[in-house]
Amino acid sequence: MSARVPVPVPVPVPAPLPTPLSSLPLAPDARGWQLIVGPPQHAVAFYARALAAECETLGTASAPRGLVSNDLRNLLGAAPGIPSLHLQFTDRLFGTTPELAAEFVQQLARSTRVTVTLHDLPQPSDGARNLVRRSRAYRLVAQAAVGVVCNSRHEALLLEEFCRPRLRRAVEVIPLPVFGARLGAAAAEPSVLRPEVALLGYFYPGKGHAEVVRAVVELNARLATHDDVPEAAVPGPVAPAAIAPAATAPRAVAPAAAAPCATAPAVVALGAASAGHEAELEAAVAEAATLGVTFGATGYLDDDELLARCRAAAVPVAAHQHLSASASINTWIAAGRRPLVLASRYSAEMAELRPGTVTLFEPAELSEAIGFAIEHPESTWLAPGTRTAPDLADVAAQYIDWWGRVA
Repeated sequence: MSARVPVPVPVPVPAPLPTPLSSLPLAPDARGWQLIVGPPQHAVAFYARALAAECETLGTASAPRGLVSNDLRNLLGAAPGIPSLHLQFTDRLFGTTPELAAEFVQQLARSTRVTVTLHDLPQPSDGARNLVRRSRAYRLVAQAAVGVVCNSRHEALLLEEFCRPRLRRAVEVIPLPVFGARLGAAAAEPSVLRPEVALLGYFYPGKGHAEVVRAVVELNARLATHDDVPEAAVPGPVAPAAIAPAATAPRAVAPAAAAPCATAPAVVALGAASAGHEAELEAAVAEAATLGVTFGATGYLDDDELLARCRAAAVPVAAHQHLSASASINTWIAAGRRPLVLASRYSAEMAELRPGTVTLFEPAELSEAIGFAIEHPESTWLAPGTRTAPDLADVAAQYIDWWGRVA
């Protein structure tokens, strides 16, 4: 799960309120706690809160409760009174540097029993220097914990390949859930799709926006020669005013009945620029324009807006070049879409976990895949009866079982 880019989910999670650290002395609990660190919009913080709430909803007496604290120094002081603590760990939430994040977890583990879920595992895309720093930090965090969870086999392999920790027990793999899939499948169905290729989440380099723009350039070139493209397609870029609004009225028509978009597609990021990447977004918009492609970002979308845009886009894409785990893919699935996903070890694992929920493509195939999706919009929707589990309740049950085994 990318911690740099918070990705909203289609539906809010109804949640019992987690306990703030300030009231911890008044609310001792032998069950232990699940730590919630970071702003609510942050993908990892959102997941920590949602998981804690679902564990509470399941009513299991042994499940750790949610504990909110953004004051890590005070948390260290309170740690001796906490029987156990589970962390949804990404280094950027726990310290200003990987070294400080690891040092904090090590100090915490000296005072209480710590288990961790590791997010954003180190990989070569971090760059040579940061790969060494982050790998050492994650190794120290994993070694400090009495139990470690990764969100995929791929990430467990990244941990072994680049961090090589000496662990007390084998890594547990518990996948990220698909949130609200049933609600997404029942949402209003657009009769006319927006002529756009959409990528979820905030913009930053390596997310695949540049690759999608280049693929649309190739598609536009084929449109100009009427070669291997939908007959209804029209060459040339799409002005923002020409993009049809999403339908909001409920329909009884299956999504497969939606007509192909009748223009060459624009490219859109369903989100805003990640902090510090605003200038790069402006440059990417300008570069796309020189290539004859309309590219832009929507800005922040609330849950309802995001769901509507996910269901209205002609072509859903997850083209992240350095994926470790992805809330974006699961958000597309929750909205009832079957996104085009760049083939990788992780995406192949997700295709195996949830058959029929993604369409994998190799880098050289992206333009053709987009063209096929435009001509065959039904290929971008989940077929009736498609299995999207595990959902949040399934994942919470797996965590509860695992905590029982590492107790």
